[in-house]
Amino acid sequence: MSTLESYVAGRWQAGTDDGEPVLDAVTGKEITRVSSRGIDFAAVVAHAREVGGPAVARLTFHERATLLKELALHLGGAKDEFYALSLRTGATRRDSAVDIDGGIGTLFSYASKGKRELPDDTVVLDGALEPLGKGGTFVGQHLYTSRPGVAVQINAFNFPVWGMLEKLAPAFLAGLPGIVKPGSQTAYLTAAVVRQIIASGILPEGSLQLVCGSAGTLLDELGEQDSVAFTGSAHTAEILRSHPSVLHRGVRLGVEADSLNCSILGPDVHPEDPELDLFVKGVVTEMTVKAGQKCTAIRRVLVPEAMADAVIGAISARLARITVGNPADDGVRMGALASIRQREEVRKAIEALRTSADIVHGDPDHVEVVGADAERGAFLSPVLLRARPGAAEPHEVEPFGPVATVLTYGSVDEAVALAARGRGSLVASLVTHDPQVAREVTRGLAPWHGRLLLLDRDDAAESTGHGSPLPMLVHGGPGRAGGGEELGGVRGVLHHMQRTAVQGSPDMLTAVTGRWTTGSRRVVGSVHPFRKSLAELRVGDTIETATRTVTQDDIDHFAEFTGDTFYAHTDPAAAAANPFFGGIVAHGYLVVSLAAGLFVDPAPGPVLANFGVDNLRFLTPVHVGDTIRVALTVKQITPRTSADYGEVRWEADVTNQDGEQVAAYDVLTLVAKSAQDTTGKNTTGA
Repeated sequence: MSTLESYVAGRWQAGTDDGEPVLDAVTGKEITRVSSRGIDFAAVVAHAREVGGPAVARLTFHERATLLKELALHLGGAKDEFYALSLRTGATRRDSAVDIDGGIGTLFSYASKGKRELPDDTVVLDGALEPLGKGGTFVGQHLYTSRPGVAVQINAFNFPVWGMLEKLAPAFLAGLPGIVKPGSQTAYLTAAVVRQIIASGILPEGSLQLVCGSAGTLLDELGEQDSVAFTGSAHTAEILRSHPSVLHRGVRLGVEADSLNCSILGPDVHPEDPELDLFVKGVVTEMTVKAGQKCTAIRRVLVPEAMADAVIGAISARLARITVGNPADDGVRMGALASIRQREEVRKAIEALRTSADIVHGDPDHVEVVGADAERGAFLSPVLLRARPGAAEPHEVEPFGPVATVLTYGSVDEAVALAARGRGSLVASLVTHDPQVAREVTRGLAPWHGRLLLLDRDDAAESTGHGSPLPMLVHGGPGRAGGGEELGGVRGVLHHMQRTAVQGSPDMLTAVTGRWTTGSRRVVGSVHPFRKSLAELRVGDTIETATRTVTQDDIDHFAEFTGDTFYAHTDPAAAAANPFFGGIVAHGYLVVSLAAGLFVDPAPGPVLANFGVDNLRFLTPVHVGDTIRVALTVKQITPRTSADYGEVRWEADVTNQDGEQVAAYDVLTLVAKSAQDTTGKNTTGA
């Protein structure tokens, strides 16, 4: 039997010993062997640092995002291969979709967010400019930059595709090369995906390496610029936390560990309410998808005392309809666990739970199986338990399989206290149709959970469910759940980067950030900036307009035309009594409109559309007879790789005759990349 190859230092390499056998979860037959013996881990890390790191760092966020999208499209075309292999892990087609399509979908999501929420640059600004001196010549700006490090990913066996891609996408977008170490039981599926990635040539060489088998001395090679993202048991997490590279060399460690997630049935729910059925369906789904081998699966089922029998009966009835067996059979609803060893671990956990709970459905020692041998394959019956009063084990023991325990509560405070006994979880769900219950429970649960699902009849049709981490929401949890945080949209990218406070003059910060800084030098030329294409525009290009005096007729006309007859614009006595206005003032939006009239060049040209205004503030009232003028400056230029135009952010600074700032805001426009692209272009989707 051949040994599964790793992809390290630019080549595929098999272990130099016989390795450990990896068995088909359904048939028990040996598929392959895994071994990392013979891998030079120092060379692996050096390859990432010296080849992959520089290649990724040279790319802008938009360029990295483009590669992620290309990769997602490529992997989507190879899904049939992945689905076929996924059957051997014990996963049904539905389970495989969660893993395979979920992973590819995460690539698409990060590709989109990279284009829309990050600049076409290698630096990300964090927050507003901080004035550090009275004269405006000394300012501060927080920014994020890529670290010259390596992102090591140690993944669990349960999600061989999603587990890799959900870590790879934000790290790659942040500019880091990755070294992936998958769970050995299902590493052959991860390796198949990596083979497709490497063969495609989409990612720069060295930006992705794969280690099948033991991590060996990999962590010994890491230092202060490197990070490790770990998903697995709390026991292994403790070993990693005590590693010298983490303790003494500043390696950043993110952990997603054991999690005793709960679902709570609200005290307002009655047997005839649709929320009861939603609750039962949610529990059964989380017990049986991936045979309960999900870090987000429901382990504790919290119900009001009066509803316990009804809930147990409903869950048991639905579980009785779950067909267990060969996942290749279309009639099978739940496949096998990942390995015989995993099944034995779950059986041990059930025995521990039975110290303070009774089995009310299922038999951990016997299960009827369709299309397979129940003993040769890693099959297990779904098992539901009911905890006895004062039970401790359901809050301490995680059965990583199709097992859940029902606990009862008497009040909302007691339900929150029971949930908190899990000492921190990835996710909790509350099924209620009472907004006050939702508020009270959320306030109690939020400190103990990374994510909360509030489910009722109104959001059920669109809900993605209790156990589905989403790329735009954070995945992680406090305490027992490891204290780590992944995904969360751009948060997951910034997590891999270094935030630095930079101090200097406005001109220096403009040079460093590539974005015009208030107080920096403006370039006023003879050509109106609206006559310049994207290729000709430069950060700092400015138009300083003529002036416009605001008249009473202007204010009266605007009030009548728009219907905005607020007293400050129409009632002299009331306006005079207002200490802020001291008399009739111009509408703020009138000021913005007049400002546009001062700086807009009306003829067709490179500016194709105005698609928004950001950060609008009215700072000084404009009275009748005041004169305004505008300085409009190119603040940021962002080309779009998929269009003939790009985005230009302009800073509009509106002042009065005394030099006081009247209004400040950013104008967002679409500008053609060249003079030839100025007409007839579709600007939808701006």
